[in-house]
Amino acid sequence: MNRRYSVEEFKEKVALIRKYFDDTILTADVIVGFPGETDEEFEKTYKFLQEIRFYKIHVFKYSIRKGTKAAEFPKQIVPEIKEERSKKIIELSNKIQEEYNKSYIGKTVQVLVEEKAGKYYRGHTKNYLNIYIENLEKNVENEIINVKIEKVENEKMLGIAN
Repeated sequence: MNRRYSVEEFKEKVALIRKYFDDTILTADVIVGFPGETDEEFEKTYKFLQEIRFYKIHVFKYSIRKGTKAAEFPKQIVPEIKEERSKKIIELSNKIQEEYNKSYIGKTVQVLVEEKAGKYYRGHTKNYLNIYIENLEKNVENEIINVKIEKVENEKMLGIAN
């Protein structure tokens, strides 16, 4: 896909970022089913994603765009294979995100509270974790508060203000 960097160069950059910045969260966009993508190439990508452990992987199934070079490439991938590959990477992404989120249970983090969201207040940590805060009796929107993470439910990290 015309990338001008190698997998090894990318791994080195990620290692460097993680070395100098605590609790770095990295995300990625991944296209599955690009014309000519073999099972072996997909598995290589999957193993790379397992190794790098992006916090979130946004998966897109390649779709033909009229007028692009790729639309004319041979070996277009059938929709069923694109769907299967997409699901596999989404499952990996969800697993990694859940493991990372659960590693915060019991920890106290600083949260910039952004809005009231139903019975919760919602905000983000400095590394952009999405936190829902329970049992607040006063409006804390636009404030930075300490929150102890109590549990994780799906993608929600729930905590109580300290």
